[in-house]
Amino acid sequence: MTALPHSPCLGPPGLASIDAVTDGLAGVGYISTRPISTAVYLAHHLRKPVLIEGPAGVGKTDLARSMARALGYPLLRMQCYEGLDESKALYEWKYGKQLLYTQILKEKIHDLVADADGLDASFAKLGDFQDLFFSRDFLEPRPLLKAMEQTGGSVLLIDEVDKSDEEFEALLLEVLSDYQVTVPEIGTIEAKVPPLVMLTSNATRELGDALKRRCLHLHIDFPDAERERRIVRARVPEVSDALLTQLVAFIQLVRGENLRKLPSISETIDWARTLVLLHAEALEPTMVRDTLNVILKRQNDIAAIAAKADPLTQAAIAEAA
Repeated sequence: MTALPHSPCLGPPGLASIDAVTDGLAGVGYISTRPISTAVYLAHHLRKPVLIEGPAGVGKTDLARSMARALGYPLLRMQCYEGLDESKALYEWKYGKQLLYTQILKEKIHDLVADADGLDASFAKLGDFQDLFFSRDFLEPRPLLKAMEQTGGSVLLIDEVDKSDEEFEALLLEVLSDYQVTVPEIGTIEAKVPPLVMLTSNATRELGDALKRRCLHLHIDFPDAERERRIVRARVPEVSDALLTQLVAFIQLVRGENLRKLPSISETIDWARTLVLLHAEALEPTMVRDTLNVILKRQNDIAAIAAKADPLTQAAIAEAA
């Protein structure tokens, strides 16, 4: 069964069922799996963020981008890093505009209080302008607050959350629990339409239990050969069937080697484009050696695979036959 008949949050047709999610992603070139589509579907209907973990380059970030395209939603991306704070994630005040306002107020202060009867009345008049100083007009929203303010829905991508500090996790808890942001000078700003929230992690550090409890968990691993062929076919439609089968078989064999950095899906796609550009009809060892820098990014890895280029190429050709 692929729908929740009593869901309180039906939303757009692209999120009406698990199959609709799969079809929508396929329409923008993202080849999903049942677990991936299920996690996205539940994230919307249960109003929970989804925490996506897995090796670098398996399509975690691309899932958020593709979902935004499939739904026609704006993508609001926040790249995490050590030292990230609320001024970069939530909001900051437009200090230049506040300074200009202060100068104007200073020049006009005599006119403002001219008809005031006494000191208390003068302060009361100025108090109204002090409130304006910390009003929404002077607030510069950052990705988290922008997502709360979208009236037509959005996809909020919190990318590589494991690179941020533990303090930043605490900052996320209110946002991810209630889809709201508190600005002390203004109050609480609730989401008009809760965003579809995706967090990605490469597991460089263990995330806190409080954050994990608020999220659905999704692990994306490197694809099997069949899915990888479909992914490359969607992104590089001009590649021949024979070459596609061989290059994917080669990539799958390379991922079985003891390398420091395994080739990602995006690198498989780049290699397919490279081989098409070079008018390759089939793999052959010399061309493989010449283009290893497309799929491998460390010299030691390139040297290790170059030394095995002949047997790996032959094995890929045989497997594809």
